[in-house]
Amino acid sequence: MISIIIPTLDEEKRLLFLLSSIKNQNFPDLEIILADAGSEDRTIEIAEKEGCRIIKGGSPSKGRNEGAKVARGDLLFFLDADTFLSADFLEKALKEFQERKLDVASFCLDSQAGRMGEKFLFNFFYNWPILFLEKILAHATQAILVKKEVFEKVKGFDEEVKFAEDHNFVRRVSKIGRFGIIRSVKIPASLRRFEKDGWVLTYFRYILAELHMIFLGDIKKEIFKYKFGHYKK
Repeated sequence: MISIIIPTLDEEKRLLFLLSSIKNQNFPDLEIILADAGSEDRTIEIAEKEGCRIIKGGSPSKGRNEGAKVARGDLLFFLDADTFLSADFLEKALKEFQERKLDVASFCLDSQAGRMGEKFLFNFFYNWPILFLEKILAHATQAILVKKEVFEKVKGFDEEVKFAEDHNFVRRVSKIGRFGIIRSVKIPASLRRFEKDGWVLTYFRYILAELHMIFLGDIKKEIFKYKFGHYKK
């Protein structure tokens, strides 16, 4: 069984799209856990109608950890609420995950809008670098697939990390298990952070975060003033 864990905060505009894409997968044995951080819109109502298990969340790290506590699956799949899954995503991802004998994996990003310029930017600034560094320095964003036993060994996500907590998590797991970037499928990424903050500023922020993690350690202060729900408006 796969337990899909989704942290949410006021995601009524995007959640149904994601949940519908999950239900359309050719993969019968799964559960969907929604870890909500206090939504005031129709997020909970939508999740209830779609048969999700709803628990109390918090920050993305807190929500993921709380979801993992109640998960029944031996595989955990953490997904951001503004993504969706392409056809046969789970079937292809699981096949590659098992064939490569991975313990934790993340994915390259694709443009939800499908525009060639955005595809190139994702490739140039994220996909190609993380593939090049795959065996040296693990990266992850938007989606992470991990064995539950390995998740528990590293005690889940570090809730003190304020930014790039997903990178922190896969780097800790990669020290005790096998990390890989799945090639057979990509995650269609939302453009809302780039549209709100701008491509240059967003990329510059992530470069600074990378350098901070390498030379100064994990980001445990609000130096980027980024909070859960930053892009909901």
